[in-house]
Amino acid sequence: MDVAAGGRPTLDHPSAPTGAERASDDIIEISHLEKIFTTVRGERIHALHDISLSVREREFVTIVGPSGCGKSTLLKILAGLLPATAGSVRLAGTKVDRPRKDIGIVFQNPVLLPWRTVLDNVMLPAEVQFLPRAAMLARSRELLKMVGLEEFEDKYPMELSGGMQQRASISRALVHDPNILLMDEPFGALDAMTREQMNLDLQRIWLEAGKTVILITHSIPEAVFLGDRVVVMTPRPGRVLRLVDVAIPRPRPIDLMGEPLFGRLTGEIRRLLYGRGGHDLYLSAGGIA
Repeated sequence: MDVAAGGRPTLDHPSAPTGAERASDDIIEISHLEKIFTTVRGERIHALHDISLSVREREFVTIVGPSGCGKSTLLKILAGLLPATAGSVRLAGTKVDRPRKDIGIVFQNPVLLPWRTVLDNVMLPAEVQFLPRAAMLARSRELLKMVGLEEFEDKYPMELSGGMQQRASISRALVHDPNILLMDEPFGALDAMTREQMNLDLQRIWLEAGKTVILITHSIPEAVFLGDRVVVMTPRPGRVLRLVDVAIPRPRPIDLMGEPLFGRLTGEIRRLLYGRGGHDLYLSAGGIA
């Protein structure tokens, strides 16, 4: 294990071109972020504590951590859907304090409107933002072709498999051409084989679209397979325990998951989350056992 320039802990491994290396400009800057919820009974729940993180343009960052550690809360703050209690989030130098047109979101469930066709669902953000219909129709069809749904544009959500619905959801999030794509456990409800295929599809879509992506997942292999960096979070109040660089060339084939380096990376993250190493690091960061 080593420490990169700027004090960022990394794993030692052979260098390889990643999205993080291809683009060095920070587009997202999170500084000393705090989030405290107050319940109806007046109880205070400290969800996030002192989160500081920068994300480079066109980087793919994945986030893992225990259930309830504030991952989804962090994503909602980044999206401008929740206010921070303290600290700040800046996108391209501008403070994020409300929903923005340059951010696309993919939720845990596809949330497709059942009475609208696939094409009409993809078009929804364009309609809400009053974007030119002809141009957006062309872009919607282009995105559906990119995700392999060009033959299903006139179908309804109930006629699609779970994986196909999520592909439509990703297309909808990209239709207005946002700079940032935020994804909250988008493949958690899929079976193992479909999930692996969606990992491959998302990697391809990301490479083609050139967006900055932040993805939350409970799957450590998924986090390593997709990410340029993996953010490992502590139990609540969630804070950044470790940033793990994944210096593996792209495109990454699915059989990469059987390679020794992949096993080293997933094993290290598991030790951080479940082993003594993670427990000690959490205590040194100010956690309470």
